[in-house]
Amino acid sequence: MLWIKAFHIIAVVTWFAALFYLPRLFVYHAMAEDTVSRERFKIMERKLYRGIMTPSMIATLVLGFWLVYLNPAWMKGGWMHAKLLLVFLLVGYHHVCLVYMKKFAADANTKSHVFYRWFNEVPVVLLIAIVVLVVVKPF
Repeated sequence: MLWIKAFHIIAVVTWFAALFYLPRLFVYHAMAEDTVSRERFKIMERKLYRGIMTPSMIATLVLGFWLVYLNPAWMKGGWMHAKLLLVFLLVGYHHVCLVYMKKFAADANTKSHVFYRWFNEVPVVLLIAIVVLVVVKPF
């Protein structure tokens, strides 16, 4: 079980790194004024999303549910239900990133760099809440 937990934590760290970086790329992409820069951001965003972000999300979810399967008593705690709700919201955020990435790829972005700066803060709030729930188990 410790190996599963270790790889789950590694996957979570990798997923969050990508969740923090992709919206930051959106900030710079929204500010880009030349074609070369915009095309470079499209490649970076696509590779990050498909090569790192999505595989690490899948690994996080598979390993996390495996841990719950091995420890069904965790489901008796309200903290786990709250954590799973936040993880569900995080998966939704992940997919919203895909929507924005596709808009950038089609040169159809209508949002400003300021919007993406605020959008970039969502996973920070979710990370803080999830870590507190897992460590403190307040309910």
